[in-house]
Amino acid sequence: MSNHELELKIPVGNVIVKGNLNLPDQTQGIILFAHGSGSGRFSPRNQYVARELNKSRFATLLFDLLTMDEEQADIITAQYRFNIKLLAQRLLGATTWLKDQPKTLSIGYFGASTGAAAALIAAAKLPKDIFAVVSRGGRPDLAGNYLHDVVAPTLLLVGGLDTEVIELNRQAQSRMTNQNKLEIIPGATHLFEETGKLEIVARLAANWFLQYLR
Repeated sequence: MSNHELELKIPVGNVIVKGNLNLPDQTQGIILFAHGSGSGRFSPRNQYVARELNKSRFATLLFDLLTMDEEQADIITAQYRFNIKLLAQRLLGATTWLKDQPKTLSIGYFGASTGAAAALIAAAKLPKDIFAVVSRGGRPDLAGNYLHDVVAPTLLLVGGLDTEVIELNRQAQSRMTNQNKLEIIPGATHLFEETGKLEIVARLAANWFLQYLR
């Protein structure tokens, strides 16, 4: 199976963000990645999951939710990483840009850490366009009142040793009315750095998207 790789400049609001698009042959959907605090499109964990999704014939778009200047400021002040409203607006902008392209595929979101909250807010605002959401070590609780409005089937993946985040995911799940599932991966910490744990994340994510992306 061959992969077509493109580096993109995506207009979102009044800024331009950079993204990497991987497009396998006979693509059956596209997954937009929303990274978490202090991360970006070059996150090795998200890149690994994206490559595994490519093997299941999903296109993937990893892009920077922040501009370079914003990223530099965030390193010092952390002022952007928990600005969930801004992150969601950027994800919505990238989704709108994608929908305007000549060949539009079914869209899913993969969100990590605070990016999961942004993904859920964007999914709530685009109920007819987003077919599935997967959260990895996410903070869905930060999506607040939008949780009730999410229609897309949502998979919440949390490490079994990440006890605080497990509880936050349970609280968020109790506020959701869509098809959803909380999957706790035994022996994994917040970043799933233990041997074999990220492979489990990728497999569960691929299965979820295969089930729900039309």
